[in-house]
Amino acid sequence: MRIRAITALFFVLVVLGSILWSVYLFTIFFIMLSTYCLQEFYRIVADETGKPNRWVGILLGVLAFGLYAAHYLAGLSMAYLLLTAPLIAIVFIVSLYQKRAKPFADIAYTLLGVVYIVLPFVSFYTLGFTATEAYDYRLPLGFMLILWGNDTGAYLVGRYFGKHLLFERISPKKTWEGLAGGVGLALITSLVMANYFTLLPTWQWVGVALIISIFGTYGDLVESMLKRSQQVKDSGSVLPGHGGLLDRFDGLLLAAPAVLAFLKIVL
Repeated sequence: MRIRAITALFFVLVVLGSILWSVYLFTIFFIMLSTYCLQEFYRIVADETGKPNRWVGILLGVLAFGLYAAHYLAGLSMAYLLLTAPLIAIVFIVSLYQKRAKPFADIAYTLLGVVYIVLPFVSFYTLGFTATEAYDYRLPLGFMLILWGNDTGAYLVGRYFGKHLLFERISPKKTWEGLAGGVGLALITSLVMANYFTLLPTWQWVGVALIISIFGTYGDLVESMLKRSQQVKDSGSVLPGHGGLLDRFDGLLLAAPAVLAFLKIVL
C-alpha cells in the first residue's frame, strides 16, 4: 500500500503539472502518454492469431495526434491530417510482405489500437480548447479530478461496503455499491468544479460527472475484458503497485469522447 500510495502521488503530480504548466508541456506529455498506452495495447493483443504492425501503428498515432495539435498550437490547416492516409495504406501494404496466416487480423489490431487509444486521448486534448479559443486548463483539469474522484469513490465504497457484484464475468471485484460511491464522489467533485471553474454552468459540470462515471466505468470494464481475453493481469509494470499506464487511463478511453461530444452539443 505504501508503494501504491507513493506511486499514485507522483503520478497525480506529473499529470497535473503537465496540464497546468503550459500548453506545450500538455501537448508533449499527452502525445507521449498516448504513444506508451498504444504500445501497451499492442503488446497485450499480440498473439498467434494476430500481431499488429507496431511501429507503423505508433507512427500513425503520433503523426495524427501531432498534426492535430499543430492546428491548435500553430494554426496548421486540418487538411494536413490527410498526410496520415499514406500511413493507413502502409498498414495494409506491410501485411502483403509478412506472409502471415491471417494478415487482416494484424491490420485490424493495428488500426484498432489507434481508434481505441489515440482518438480518446485526442478527444481529451481537445477539451483544453473547447470552452475558449486559446488553451484553458480548466476543462482537462476538471475532467481528470472528476475521473479520479469517481475511481476513488468506487474503490473505497466497494472495498468496505461492496456486496452486490456489478459484472462478475469481467471484473469480479466491482460492485454496485462501488459504482454508487464513484458516482457520488464524482458529483461532489463536479459541484466543487462548478464553484471555482465557472466556464461551465453547474448543470453542465454535473452532466460531465455523470458521463465520466458511466462511460469511465464501462471503459474500465472494456479494458478488463481485453486483458481477460488475452490472459494478462496488468497492461504493464511501469507504475509500481498500479500496473501499466493503460490500466490508469482505461476510464478516459470511453469517457473523453463522450464528454467532448456532450460539450460540443451544449456549448
